[in-house]
Amino acid sequence: MPLVYYRIINEPIDIRFLEAKVSEVTNGAVLTFIGQVRVNSRGREVSYLEYDAYVPLAEKQIGRITKSAAERWQVDVAVEHRFGRIELGEASIVICVGAPHRDVVYEASRYLIDTIKEEVPIWKREVCPDGDFWIEGEEAIRASEA
Repeated sequence: MPLVYYRIINEPIDIRFLEAKVSEVTNGAVLTFIGQVRVNSRGREVSYLEYDAYVPLAEKQIGRITKSAAERWQVDVAVEHRFGRIELGEASIVICVGAPHRDVVYEASRYLIDTIKEEVPIWKREVCPDGDFWIEGEEAIRASEA
């Protein structure tokens, strides 16, 4: 039975803790994906991000997606997503996948980040020197217009 671990948190993500969760001696491959706050987005300088979420629903959906990936690829999975204010260079999401062989960890990790971004009700606001913007896919909507 694959390991499945997931949480939505309001503190810095401990990447090594998540990697340890999926680093069983039976796993020859451990892949870590880190989504972090970058300084430039859509041609604007970013000061920091704020993520908002209805945590019970978002956590339930991340759990469903995480369990689906673990079962589909028979991999161990550990995922944490932050909410609240996140500074430049800090991780907003970390996905760790472990398996006996490498091919499936790449497939499962890509599925996890793409599906979480698409389906989980977590909203991102980019705070910039020229204002703040809610992000919907590739679209940035000025917060004062939302």
